[in-house]
Amino acid sequence: MAAAARCLLLRASPPTDPGRAPSSVHASSSATPLPLRAAASPSSARRLRPVPLRCSSPPSGGPAEPGLAVLLEVEGVLADVYRFGYRQAFNVAFQNLGLDCANWTEPIYADLVRKSSGDEERMLVLFFDRIGWPTSLPTSEKGSFTKSVLREKLKALEKLSASDDLPLRPGVEKFIDDALGEGVPVAILATYGRNGEKISRSIVEKLGPERTSKINIVGKEEVERSLYGQLVLGEGVASSLDEQLTKEVQKAASAEKQRIAEEVASLLKLSVDINTASKSSEKIIATLRAGAEYAGCGVQNCILVAGSQPSVIAAERIGMPCIVVRSSLTARAEFHSARAVMDGFGDTDLTVSKLPSKRWA
Repeated sequence: MAAAARCLLLRASPPTDPGRAPSSVHASSSATPLPLRAAASPSSARRLRPVPLRCSSPPSGGPAEPGLAVLLEVEGVLADVYRFGYRQAFNVAFQNLGLDCANWTEPIYADLVRKSSGDEERMLVLFFDRIGWPTSLPTSEKGSFTKSVLREKLKALEKLSASDDLPLRPGVEKFIDDALGEGVPVAILATYGRNGEKISRSIVEKLGPERTSKINIVGKEEVERSLYGQLVLGEGVASSLDEQLTKEVQKAASAEKQRIAEEVASLLKLSVDINTASKSSEKIIATLRAGAEYAGCGVQNCILVAGSQPSVIAAERIGMPCIVVRSSLTARAEFHSARAVMDGFGDTDLTVSKLPSKRWA
């Protein structure tokens, strides 16, 4: 929509984010569960597709911590898309739609995020309520107008995410290299980014083919192929959950198999717990569990490096230790259930050598 907007002065009230407060949660050192394997199903049923676990073998020097794996989010962790992506993409969208007087500086963007709790459609409503909506736009079409802006913003972000204008966070490449060098499996969670998997994968590709060939990239397809995805989402499960649980318990002839059966039992009963969570939380939990499977470790031995509060909450729900790496959007936010809160990677911030201590902090 090429409509010119009449311009009024927009004065952004300064952000008043709450002060940072240290957080620490004590976790019990329960026994480490073995990586899950798909339970055998009757010949008449579709078999569960195997999960391609890739647990790295320790190098001669030994890993930093036996049975430890790292799960990394993309938005806010691999790249600060809030600082180098969203605001710029909105400004490109405004230009493409002929909204010459609409331009979001960093203070304006931060103010809108704070007042809308990050709801992008609400951010647009607040903004145009202040500067004035396009004069030719009927009131009844404000909703369709904001959606058109969001569509243009997404197109701009897709191009931006593949360019050098959206860089990886300093130190994240070395962090991944150090983890792999110590025999610590790394999984990158590309499923639940706010703007879709395509943008997340564009950012992951900035790590380079040599590095990405050594890590697990978990997207929607990988979640559906995981054992958790098949059991909870229903793919590949033909017999009843009770029948599968009974057969799995009957197979548990040793202590190791018993632990597998118990974890499968907990998965089969997750429908009650999942129903109490939002769809967003359910999606994050499914991705976290799939990431643990592909890394070849139980959830308690995986450390999530997160950049958002929903992910921290989801990790807490399933007992996965979590470390937060702050971004421009969460510079002063509080994360009470995280094991640690860091400002970035390297030196005084997050390093591979600090992972074991943060795991049980």
